[in-house]
Amino acid sequence: MRVTPVVVFGLAGLIVLLGALVQGCAGLGMNLIAAPLLATLDPALVPVPLIVSSLLLSGLAMRREWSEVDWRGAGLAVLGRAPGTALGALAVALLPEPAFSVAVGGFVLLCLAASLITWRPRPTPVALLAAGFTGGVTGTASSIGGPPMALLYQHETGPRIRATLAAYMLFGGALSLLSLGIGGQIGVEQLLASAVLLPFLAAGFALSGPLRRVLDAGWTRLAVLGLSGGSAVLLIVRGLV
Repeated sequence: MRVTPVVVFGLAGLIVLLGALVQGCAGLGMNLIAAPLLATLDPALVPVPLIVSSLLLSGLAMRREWSEVDWRGAGLAVLGRAPGTALGALAVALLPEPAFSVAVGGFVLLCLAASLITWRPRPTPVALLAAGFTGGVTGTASSIGGPPMALLYQHETGPRIRATLAAYMLFGGALSLLSLGIGGQIGVEQLLASAVLLPFLAAGFALSGPLRRVLDAGWTRLAVLGLSGGSAVLLIVRGLV
């Protein structure tokens, strides 16, 4: 049975709504949830419409909890992300994608396991530069760049995690769109698809407003660790299948 464009965009909208709801509550999760599902539903929905959605979501989240942004931390991470983005692009061009995905996923899992056992990560200048660099590599190569920064801020408050990750991801999304635009990969079709998804994005973000208080009652770190681990597993599965 042929699936109509209306059905495709309706399903895509629900996926974006769910991703926006999760990221609005925990600070990350949009790409983890939406990227594989949208790519399966219609490859034209990634990367541009998803990046546009993530960019706008980050802007809304940062504005909502503006006073909680760790500007120093976000700035240092952004400084590290720029060369990481370049290395990620080079890795995509030179390395086999399956092996690279498995390596990145394994690295994130190792960091997660270490943070659960003995390592207590802190957003020091060196750690922020390293997290930004790593996020630039993984974000460019796999569209999942949030976990390194999320793990670094896992012991902070929920508002601080969400706001700082939003500021960091806002730069990442803008840089990705700029790169795609220079490469001639943004056209009318991608922009129209992005516009159709915006009402669903807004709805998911609005729903996250009251629900984020549930996570702030002691569940934020668990959500961050779970989503980071899910991202790593997704990368490994993507590389092996």
